[in-house]
Amino acid sequence: MELAQGPRVRFSPFYSRSQQAGIEVASVYNKMVLPVATDNPTEDYEALTQRVALWDVGCQRQVQVYGPDALKLSTYISARDLSNLKIGVAKYAPLCDYQGRLINDPVVLRVDEETIWFSIADSDVLLWIRAIAGERGDEVEVREPDVSPLAVQGPKATDLASQVFGDWVKDLKFFHFRRITHEGIPLVLSRSGWSKQGGFELFLEDETKGEQLWDLIWEAGQQFGIRAGGPNNVERVENFLFSWGSDATRDCDPYESGIGKYVDLGVEHDFIGKAALKNKRVEGPDRELKGLLIDGEPLAPNPAPVGLRNPNGSYAGQTRIICYSPKYQRNLGLAVIEVPQNLPGTKVQVETIDGWRPATVADLPFDL
Repeated sequence: MELAQGPRVRFSPFYSRSQQAGIEVASVYNKMVLPVATDNPTEDYEALTQRVALWDVGCQRQVQVYGPDALKLSTYISARDLSNLKIGVAKYAPLCDYQGRLINDPVVLRVDEETIWFSIADSDVLLWIRAIAGERGDEVEVREPDVSPLAVQGPKATDLASQVFGDWVKDLKFFHFRRITHEGIPLVLSRSGWSKQGGFELFLEDETKGEQLWDLIWEAGQQFGIRAGGPNNVERVENFLFSWGSDATRDCDPYESGIGKYVDLGVEHDFIGKAALKNKRVEGPDRELKGLLIDGEPLAPNPAPVGLRNPNGSYAGQTRIICYSPKYQRNLGLAVIEVPQNLPGTKVQVETIDGWRPATVADLPFDL
């Protein structure tokens, strides 16, 4: 079966190269194709955790807020304080609706004095920001720019990036970036990425240069054992990198989703969802995203959320994702668990393809 290309489902500037490099499994994210894996997920994981991996994450679209009121509007829509965001710095910033529900968790980059990018998860944030800007009458233009990220991740990522772009990348701090032109390719080079292995995101600003940028990295990466891949569910579960739309239901707030530490309730300014989040913080959650240590032989990933129950058979929550961890040599899971079963050490049961299995609730990130 082939996925047809068209206006509704787009392909990134790197897609043909990633396909040539061995990508065989893909998903759809932000109405674009997201290359996920080759025919050997074990080798994909090993490349990411031991060497270096190259990911086509062009589907990680940017919402650009440009104009004199760009920072003011961005600060109002973010639950994390962006009021002092400096040029060349990025922040992970939950966005909530007026009821405090988490609607996206982008990385926000201040590219220049009047330009801010929201590097978004899989939801229509462009339409939402446009609506808020229009209602407020802010002097901004909100659009999707010609920006496509390419991720270089893994223990050898810094060596590779310094060989291509220069030793200055070694001094770039985490979540800091520089806007450059390299061999005629305009891009923002950021020390960031959706893994805990270290690396960079290359925000290409000219889609016609996609194959040229891929080839630069791919050729230089041969000596480091580079491999094509994609955002890796096993590695990110092991290290708990939250995935909006996957790890929690769309009614969950940041506290229930395990990312409450990125909410700044103490700021003087108002922001969307602030009042609701204050109430939720006082009342405490009814449920919470937690880890699971699942007994038994290695499990295959679950294609959809599955049941979670107490040993007596009563409802305990919903298991969102399951995987076998090479790092910890055991099955792990992420689950939205009802209070008070969310306490670490609580014994529960997880629905699997071969029946219900015992599991133990754990804090995130896992510390085994």
